[in-house]
Formats: sequence, C-alpha cells, structure tokens
Amino acid sequence: MDVRRTLSYLYWLFCQFELITCSYLMEPWEKVLFYSFNLAMLGLLLYTTYVCVAFHASSAFQLLCSFLGNPRENALSVVK
Repeated sequence: MDVRRTLSYLYWLFCQFELITCSYLMEPWEKVLFYSFNLAMLGLLLYTTYVCVAFHASSAFQLLCSFLGNPRENALSVVK
C-alpha cells in the first residue's frame, strides 16, 4: 500500500468533510470547538455501542444456554 497515496486520499476525505459541513468558513477557534464536539459525540457513540452490544450479546448467550439446559425449568421460569 502506498503511504503517499493513502495520505492524499485521507486529505481528500477531510476536504470533502469540510465542504459538506461548511467548516472551511469557520474561524480557527470555531473549528476547534466544532471538531472537539464532533469527536466527543463520536467517542460517546462508539463507547455506548460497545457497551450495549456486549450486554445484549451476553444476555442472548445466557438465554441460549438456558434453553439448551433443562427444558422444564426454563418453561417454569418463563411463566413466572
């Protein structure tokens, strides 16, 4: 993989991001606030996704294990 080509592509993506968000019109201090807010929101979204997916996968695995265990016990626990 060509490093120069990859850096050029990343720079092109960043320019596209600035054009889409119109952040090229902002002053430097506004850009810092805008980018830090966006990065914070992205970080929170990734962290929340990681925690929720792990929790749901754990719950699904426990449910699957309980279904594969004792069937009578599972039927009673569902009714209660």
